[in-house]
Amino acid sequence: MSIRPILIHPDPRLKKVADPVSDISDELQRLAEDMLETMYDAPGIGLAAPQLGLSHRLIVMDCAKDEGARPNPYAMFNPEVVWESDDRNIHEEGCLSIPETYAEVTRPAEVIVRWIDPSGDAKEDRFTGLWATCVQHEIDHLEGKLFIDYLKPLKRQLITRKMQKLKRERTRIA
Repeated sequence: MSIRPILIHPDPRLKKVADPVSDISDELQRLAEDMLETMYDAPGIGLAAPQLGLSHRLIVMDCAKDEGARPNPYAMFNPEVVWESDDRNIHEEGCLSIPETYAEVTRPAEVIVRWIDPSGDAKEDRFTGLWATCVQHEIDHLEGKLFIDYLKPLKRQLITRKMQKLKRERTRIA
């Protein structure tokens, strides 16, 4: 397993719709393991393949954050929301591709998601709370959508300028 670099917004690869995964190869299973390692190292609770510059419909997540909680990682190929509640939840979201930036986003409070696991088995589960927010956030990445796309244009522009400045500073240091 290895830690991979995470793209920083703005980057055109973050705005592309990811390609469906037709066959879960050994290489894609290793990618899922690398993504989990990268996510834990960042640290974060979710990561999508497009954030690594890869056009695969693959996300990983683990929202078990409480002190002493055992890790509960998910790796999902071709995840899709098949049901969402009418109830909404507001959660302060952040993103590993938009470091140190947070904003409140309204999403369905509960969702049912269908996906293929790394073994190739079809899965379906209901997610609530932070898990529901996280899985929707990561699936958005597969559609080329970022959490800042839910914000008003001025706020989105300010965040984009902040990220452009951060990228310039990191380039100068490197």
